Amino acid sequence: MNTQTFDKAPHETERVEAYYTNVKRLGHWTDARTIDVTARRGSVQLDLRSAQIPEGDIEVRITGERSILKLLVPDGAVVDERELAYEGRSEVKDAQRHSASGGRRLKLTGVLKRSEVRIVRGGVATLTAMLSREFVEDCRTAHRNGTLPTVHAPESVREGTPREAD
Repeated sequence: MNTQTFDKAPHETERVEAYYTNVKRLGHWTDARTIDVTARRGSVQLDLRSAQIPEGDIEVRITGERSILKLLVPDGAVVDERELAYEGRSEVKDAQRHSASGGRRLKLTGVLKRSEVRIVRGGVATLTAMLSREFVEDCRTAHRNGTLPTVHAPESVREGTPREAD
């Protein structure tokens, strides 16, 4: 059983690297509010919906070269991409860019070189997480330990929450 405490000091910065590979970090994978992402010809999927990430702005520092970065964010999150530099055919895809308000602020900084950032929210973020191997493994582990799975909705389920008796 995973006995993680949430009253410890959060990490300063989390580093994620993907060189010619795919990297996924889903569920409760970090408690840092600053994340450095370096990707070269790879893809990175980061879940930023976790309840264990402290309140306040989240900064994602990106160095991407011919890569795709998919960010799973809570509904209403405001994405600030003003400090993100673009080289070549690079873009940030966010279907709710102009309608998001009142939520957590996500600040994107760094450089995209022929790369793409995809922002996924709400139900689509939940489905994206559920259609992964990590979700299946999380369900198996939760079943063995008698706890609830967290990958599908880390914003509402704390890691290690016991399952209610039927």
